[in-house]
Amino acid sequence: MRRSQGAWPRLRVADWVETRDTLHMWTQIVGKIRLAHAPLINHWWQVTLYVSPRGLTTSAIPYGTGTFDMEFDFIDHVLRIRGSDGESRAVALEPKSVARFHGEVMGALGELGIETEIQAAPNEVEPAIPFAEDEQHASYDGAAAESFWRQLSQAARVMGEFRAHFVGKVSPVHFFWGAMDLACTRFSGRLAPRHPGGAPNCGDWVMVEGYSRELSSCGFWPGGGDEGAFYAYAYPEPEGFADYSVAPDAAFYSRENGQFLLPYEAVADASDPDRVLGEFLRTTYEAAAVLGDWDRAALEDDLNRWDQYRRRS
Repeated sequence: MRRSQGAWPRLRVADWVETRDTLHMWTQIVGKIRLAHAPLINHWWQVTLYVSPRGLTTSAIPYGTGTFDMEFDFIDHVLRIRGSDGESRAVALEPKSVARFHGEVMGALGELGIETEIQAAPNEVEPAIPFAEDEQHASYDGAAAESFWRQLSQAARVMGEFRAHFVGKVSPVHFFWGAMDLACTRFSGRLAPRHPGGAPNCGDWVMVEGYSRELSSCGFWPGGGDEGAFYAYAYPEPEGFADYSVAPDAAFYSRENGQFLLPYEAVADASDPDRVLGEFLRTTYEAAAVLGDWDRAALEDDLNRWDQYRRRS
């Protein structure tokens, strides 16, 4: 597969589904390593990955009196593991089984003196093959992985600007390895009803923590359409949410998924992709905030409110 051209890469899900599913398991392994060492932050924000200039990173993970990080580098196609003591290791990203990748990563951590024990089976998927036994997922198309990362980079950039208009409690723009999606979540400040759970191979208590406050969430994942899809949902979903008028015209409410969807290709094909995606993020949030009676005056503000002073400094 050739490297995608343009700011918004084109990548049909069907063309890289085997690599996608293997990479999903690899990100779960790395995410669980962060989970094993990082202290709990509300809604499991301490377990996520972040879009970096080269791929996906854990950021700094505490270990003893130092730190380490792990980064999927989708340009050089290696997983880099770096310690604050100056030591590092690299695991090649290439066609290999999940079992082999798991063994190499845990071995590299051992060489660095980073003792780690994880729950060594995936969450939110069915079937959940233990990592050390997974010979089924063993594909890696480097060009596809790079294109996916570049899709995430564009999504994160626009979502980051959208996030900046909100001054209430709001998550980072971060990558959840459970469902393999990039997400950003705004909160009204009110408690939410107890979430019923139900995600495959994932304790209900995980969802109870994740959805403990009323929220409006948006994101992107490599599914839901020919080239992936942007999504938006509310929890709890206010009455009339599914019928709220949102933009652009290509957006629709999926009753099967319980959320609004916007095909990636509708954004990539647009003359102004940033504007089109921004409309989707804004109007689907308004569906939650208006119908849910959020205190928008207290939660939102002008992104450029200090520009007149910044220009003078």
